[in-house]
Amino acid sequence: MNTTTGQPGPDHDAAVRYALERLARELPAHLGYHCLQHTRDDVLPAAERLAQLRGLAEAGRQRLRVAAAFHDLGHVVDSLDHERIGAAIAREVLPLLGFGDDELNRIEGMILATRLPQTPVNDEQCLLVDADLDSLGRDDFLDTSRALWHERRALGHDIPWRTWLDTQRAFLLRHRYFTDVARALRDAGKRRNVELLERLIAEADRAAT
Repeated sequence: MNTTTGQPGPDHDAAVRYALERLARELPAHLGYHCLQHTRDDVLPAAERLAQLRGLAEAGRQRLRVAAAFHDLGHVVDSLDHERIGAAIAREVLPLLGFGDDELNRIEGMILATRLPQTPVNDEQCLLVDADLDSLGRDDFLDTSRALWHERRALGHDIPWRTWLDTQRAFLLRHRYFTDVARALRDAGKRRNVELLERLIAEADRAAT
């Protein structure tokens, strides 16, 4: 039963609330990148924006919102293989909110598609994986990159900043958005961020000499 409308069917809003509330309560403090804000203020709005630009039907847009809300929920259990954990949580919780097998399969597929290297196989999956990496083409890219670097260090990966800049540059050069709407929206910004990384790398090299 949809508690918002009182009609049978999936309660998408309740599902999104469930995921965001668990993220707020249970995420470890050292996750400075995979935090509540990443899901609530980054991926969810990006997914909704891309879905609107793509003209996704309402049912698909609602599924995409739920998948975006759940895509990093596995981090409340373990960062290792968190996509699989998040998909398992969705399979356990969403039937209680009126979701049927087809919806569950689609949402699970979207969550699992966000694993690196990303391998989406349909339009909904492509939209979510593009939303998940929306920041690659935004002006706040360096802030999010630095947050991820700190998070990786907190998880035991002691990566020097200069090395991190190299890996981020290589990742941006290798990365390609899957949807035309994401490419139109973010490719120019991604090129600017590659140039920014190259300037930072050059500055770090000069400082080391």
